[in-house]
Amino acid sequence: YLNQIYYTIGLHPCYVDCNWVNTIQDIRKYFESDFKPVALGEIGLDFFHLPEDKNKARQVKEFQNEAFLKQLAIAKDYEAPVVIHSRCAFEETISLIDQSNFNWNKVVMHCYSYSAEQIKILRKRGGRASFTGIVTYKNAPKVKRALVEQGIETLMIETDCPYLAPEPYRGKINEPGFVSNIGVSCADIIGVEIEKFSQKVCSNTRKFFGLKKVN
Repeated sequence: YLNQIYYTIGLHPCYVDCNWVNTIQDIRKYFESDFKPVALGEIGLDFFHLPEDKNKARQVKEFQNEAFLKQLAIAKDYEAPVVIHSRCAFEETISLIDQSNFNWNKVVMHCYSYSAEQIKILRKRGGRASFTGIVTYKNAPKVKRALVEQGIETLMIETDCPYLAPEPYRGKINEPGFVSNIGVSCADIIGVEIEKFSQKVCSNTRKFFGLKKVN
């Protein structure tokens, strides 16, 4: 079943430390193997989980910035798409991708939690967003508006297991099967029939990651 299994690989910003250089060097080995990843990620910036000490926080930010740029360069070498993790760091994330001259058409900001205004900035550059169970929550109007602004043309959805289980499973361990609940909610919010929504989102995902269609 290996022809039906796809994976991504990358150093998540929350795991970037003083040894990040050695860790990232190993990423190339996977892209040189027979069983290659379809994308590099999650990579990016996370300024939510920073040390309370300001000096340590500043150092962590520097490490994250350097690791992010290095991984964007690797993805550029292999012409691979990237899955971006960005939390409390939207402007900085956009700035570094711009700085890297990476192809924005190969960028997806996963588990999107920013505003509709910010998604306009992302879309203007050619990037896209992927939405999770957050769109099913009553207390997430900002994300719902962002979903509408994103539109269906390049939209992708995900579960982000094992977190953020959609309604009616909120608070429980998330699982891949719940992606259908997210899809139904997204289709309703956008105002698209679920069959059309499903076909388009599946097509978007296959095209972005270069996946083969499974019969």
